[in-house]
Amino acid sequence: MAPVSVPSTFASFTETWSPRLIAAVNDQHVKIARIDGEFVFHAHAEPDEVFYLLSGELTLEIETGAQTGAVEAVVMRVGDVYVVPKGARHRPVAKNAQILLVERNGTVNTGDAPDQRRRRDPLDVRGA
Repeated sequence: MAPVSVPSTFASFTETWSPRLIAAVNDQHVKIARIDGEFVFHAHAEPDEVFYLLSGELTLEIETGAQTGAVEAVVMRVGDVYVVPKGARHRPVAKNAQILLVERNGTVNTGDAPDQRRRRDPLDVRGA
């Protein structure tokens, strides 16, 4: 199997919120995506989710109080990694960002959100 070039893969698409599967390790998928604007609040019941900011600006909004609607803003800088714990309601808010994600195989990007307009299955670019 040939290596996957992350810069070349990013150069091959312009769509936002449309992840590309670049690798699989055991039961984890490694994905990259361009993101811009606000995503929908959602949670993943079982798996944790790893965000690694490659470029741009990214804030992860994490709900801290279901009853109060309180939100913690996790402001990431290029090179930062953050793990969203399983079950945490969150949403990325980005400005022209490129990210790398590590998620369990089969994780739906919109999690439990009833609004599925942004749901995307990752495009597998391994060996492309």
